Amino acid sequence: MLSKENLLNFSYKNNEPSWLTNLRVEAFKKINDLRYPKMQRFSYQDWPLIKKEDFSWRNQADFALKSAQKDLEKKGVILTDLFTASQNYPDLVQLSLASVIEQDEDKLTAYHYAYLNSGLFLYIPKNTTLDEPITISLSPTQDPYISHILIVADDNSNVKFLEEIQNKGQQVQSANLMVEILARPGSHVEFSSLDELGQKTHLYFNRRAKIEKDAHVEWAIAFMNDSNTIGDLDSELIGEGSFADSKAIAVTTGDQKVGINNRVTNRGPHSIGLINQRGVLLENSRLIFNGIGQIVHGAHGSKADQQNRVLMMSDEAHGDANPLLLIDENDVIAAHAASVGPVDKIQMNYLMSRGIPYDQAQRLVIRGFLGAVLDAIPDKDVRQKMIDILERKLIDGQTKRKEN
Repeated sequence: MLSKENLLNFSYKNNEPSWLTNLRVEAFKKINDLRYPKMQRFSYQDWPLIKKEDFSWRNQADFALKSAQKDLEKKGVILTDLFTASQNYPDLVQLSLASVIEQDEDKLTAYHYAYLNSGLFLYIPKNTTLDEPITISLSPTQDPYISHILIVADDNSNVKFLEEIQNKGQQVQSANLMVEILARPGSHVEFSSLDELGQKTHLYFNRRAKIEKDAHVEWAIAFMNDSNTIGDLDSELIGEGSFADSKAIAVTTGDQKVGINNRVTNRGPHSIGLINQRGVLLENSRLIFNGIGQIVHGAHGSKADQQNRVLMMSDEAHGDANPLLLIDENDVIAAHAASVGPVDKIQMNYLMSRGIPYDQAQRLVIRGFLGAVLDAIPDKDVRQKMIDILERKLIDGQTKRKEN
């Protein structure tokens, strides 16, 4: 059974500031009283996402900076592991941590804040533009792996951030990944991620941005995991004229189960929220996309638009694309589209009539289908890696379909 004493012991061993220890303790108190996050038409509560017994951990700076980003310090940019930041920049980190995703929202967020053991902090000062993307690589080693990325983009700043996360060959049974983005007025944040966790891992993720006046946040998330995956991608448009474009793709294989809530909430007037998610299902896998667009009362002149599209590559696969619009204001524009079906026959016939073999033509159509996210990745090497993973998954799926 998880105990407060064990938590306090390891917080002390890791030399954490008292405010971080207090955050852990307050979150720990709520774990047993809170429910799991909601996911429509999807059951995952028996997954090993929460340890039942006390365990050890160490605060880990496990990210590698891959980009050749120059003069970050000269520009006042802070990029370090979360635990070093909590010691060196306590006022900034304490004010921001758990301000976008609160510790008591559900069982998995409380567990996350109580036991987080890996993290990164990025701060971009006012009026600072970073011309090159910041690219990092994460390699989970601890089990459970509980990671938190905190990004604070101050007024009128501009940054592109790209993460790769993979644990090929690592025996990580559960991963709990969070991202908090604070986009201050006039800032522009592009967050891209290539998720490639192994089959033995069970993943919960929660990525959320709080977007203030005239700020922009663009997500481009590629779920290339082999793991069972559940989680939320969330944009809170709290400022007037704020903008969010939330793009996600997922490719599922084997007996994999994936459930994704992609949510944009318009709270500020004249805000724009866009959702575009696309999935490809192979073999016996299951994928659920829930697209949730909400315009609250007072967000007049706002726009919510979403597309949820799924390609079925196997008769045994099960896919859902569920659009949901919640509108509580009159002077708005709102629309949605959803589709579940096979690869487009017209596109296939066109390519095959030009001499392209069936399997290759099918992969080309799928690559085009997923192009909205692939093209948004700022690093060409990571973009090519993403395409290579996609190609491998599709070839494996086509081979197994022929064998059956």
